Amino acid sequence: MRVAFLSAPEGVEQVELTEPWKAVSDAGYEPVLVSTEPGRIQAFDHLDKAETFPVDEVVGETSADSFGALVLPGGVANPDFLRTDDKAVAFVKSFFDAGRPVAAICHAPWTLVEADVLRGRTLTSWPSLRTDIRNAGGTWVDEQVKVCDSGPNKLVTSRKPDDLKAFCEAFLDVLAE
Repeated sequence: MRVAFLSAPEGVEQVELTEPWKAVSDAGYEPVLVSTEPGRIQAFDHLDKAETFPVDEVVGETSADSFGALVLPGGVANPDFLRTDDKAVAFVKSFFDAGRPVAAICHAPWTLVEADVLRGRTLTSWPSLRTDIRNAGGTWVDEQVKVCDSGPNKLVTSRKPDDLKAFCEAFLDVLAE
């Protein structure tokens, strides 16, 4: 199974990309880096530039149909950029429409807010997003990891990098179903 990792050209929190990527790969799935532009993305370690990573596919030139699941890494700037890109928002929404699993950590649910896919869903995130999630019709909880199946797909969310172990384990459990 191919798993899309959607990231903006810069601003993704590196560990929130690399740890789930490694977990997906180690479990025998194929991680694919999707971005809004070709080339490389610039990851960050909090506010400091970290490594760059090559983009495999570009939003608008690929579709959810070629993937079994989607991972949305966080970082403050990453989802803020993605939620202003119509093609990225449509790409995210298409996973919900198709009933495919989505995993989002930290600030990544901002893109879910923009995709209007949170009505009736229960999720967690970085605490500053709780009002945005509630305003989008979701229920926000302060938990290490939350798996919500009260919608067309399974939604796995976590709050922060410290939750990555639980986040990866829960997402791999969902993929194995």
